Amino acid sequence: MPNELASRLEPLVAEAVGAAGVDLDALDVQQAGRRKLVKVVVDSDDGVELDQVAEISRAVSQVLDQHEHLIAGAYTLEVTSPGLDRPLTQQRHWRRARSRLVRVTPHDGAAFVGRVGAASEDSVRILVDGQIRDLRYADVRKAVVEVEFKQPPADELKLLEDDGCGKIGEGTDTKEESR
Repeated sequence: MPNELASRLEPLVAEAVGAAGVDLDALDVQQAGRRKLVKVVVDSDDGVELDQVAEISRAVSQVLDQHEHLIAGAYTLEVTSPGLDRPLTQQRHWRRARSRLVRVTPHDGAAFVGRVGAASEDSVRILVDGQIRDLRYADVRKAVVEVEFKQPPADELKLLEDDGCGKIGEGTDTKEESR
């Protein structure tokens, strides 16, 4: 089963990817005809450059070849960075999206668009309609980065920067209440 195979390969691939200084964001194994498609998605706080992707591809390929008994057959390896449509599901995703515009669909209430500020372990500051709110990750059904074709407004960035001095949950009276 490909998902079971991905679970067995994940620690091996994560180690090879981590040695290159990036995070393993996702690992997927699918059957593609007679071959398997091993898709490795990597990311880092500084982004991932093409030369790094090539280096990571060689490292992962070497690891997979050393453990060919797990794959048991031919495979195609695809190493890539996440696209803009990747959902923000982990704290590091939110941290890397700082200052970006995101569309949030909460578990309760209407969807909204806001600009990402400081991200903590269990929540993120987000600027929505000029108000800074604390948003708990547990309250988010789905969140994705919105494409912007121009620089973010300086006043919004300043609000987020000025707010970033304190810890999340302190120093603001505009926190979002749990529902």
